[in-house]
Amino acid sequence: MSTGPVGVAIVGAGAISDAYLRNLTTFPDVRVLGVADLDVERARTKAAEYGLPVAGDVATILAVPEVEIVINLTIPAAHAAVASAALRAGKHVYGEKPLTLDPGEGEKLLAEAAAHGLLVGNAPDTFLGAGLQSAKRALASGMIGTPIAATAVMQSPGPESWHPNPEFLYQRGAGPLFDMSPYYLTALVAMLGPLSKVVATARQARPHRVIGSGPKGGTTFAVEVPTHVMALLDFAGGASASATFSFDSPASVTMIEIIGTEGTLSLPDPNTFAGPLKVRGAGDGDWREVPVEGTAVGRGLGVLDMARALRGGLPHRASGTLALHVLETMTAIIESAEHGEFRHLETTVAEPAPLPEAWDPHAATLA
Repeated sequence: MSTGPVGVAIVGAGAISDAYLRNLTTFPDVRVLGVADLDVERARTKAAEYGLPVAGDVATILAVPEVEIVINLTIPAAHAAVASAALRAGKHVYGEKPLTLDPGEGEKLLAEAAAHGLLVGNAPDTFLGAGLQSAKRALASGMIGTPIAATAVMQSPGPESWHPNPEFLYQRGAGPLFDMSPYYLTALVAMLGPLSKVVATARQARPHRVIGSGPKGGTTFAVEVPTHVMALLDFAGGASASATFSFDSPASVTMIEIIGTEGTLSLPDPNTFAGPLKVRGAGDGDWREVPVEGTAVGRGLGVLDMARALRGGLPHRASGTLALHVLETMTAIIESAEHGEFRHLETTVAEPAPLPEAWDPHAATLA
């Protein structure tokens, strides 16, 4: 078995790559070796910015023996192909959400990884941050009694006002459901366990959107997916939830509340890694803050947890199995909206184990 820091490289030098690189280059248990992109010059620029030794196309990265984990930050339509190429090259894969465009592709990807003895991890890893880990500990302590229901809401005007290239966020594999709900659904599964069935409705407010800023400002593009989705979710453990995911709201709203037999827990925005975390008991006149403990450094925690698990032979938390369950849930929501009926889920996943309270991303643990 290999020892020491785990070599990683990024495929996809777009906007989200900076969030990963800023953090990964500070973790002593991983060694960032390079960046690949279809635009090789963009990859070279990004590698130079972070002082990385390798830059080029995907084949260049896959040919580096020291690269053990490929971090797949490509657009959703390319997730499966890039991940499969990495697996064939003998690399473990950690990808951005969604895992693939559909559950069938996801199942094939996980089967391919298993056949090669390789790991698949997937974003979001926000549930590993201090805020949601503290929420998980609060639930386990019985702070609100037995959880019975939850409410999740993500409403915004959509990303075209600020994103320089928002078109892909309105194509298959994106929209508010596939782009934003993974944060909420993953957080709910991490808190309440796997889902069992869903029913939903979905709409599209308008067939075209206009880019609001940047070099392409004023450009009109087509919308391919629903932009307002509402779902009812049943969990295998008995709890239920209502969820709204929308790019059609003038006002931005982000929330998750979990209702228990003895109180309600208000979780932080699941697209962040910190607090606040609040609780309101049955006899309380107002919300009170719950202490938040853990790390809030941001994206890349899932990669680090996967790297440490790889060296230790342990399960990693932001797993491909979890991502597949969330992907099937999102697909079932769309199918339910199209057919007007409940959809039962075939996949399941073990509730991810909590991080140890002393878990420190900046401590060197891999000799």
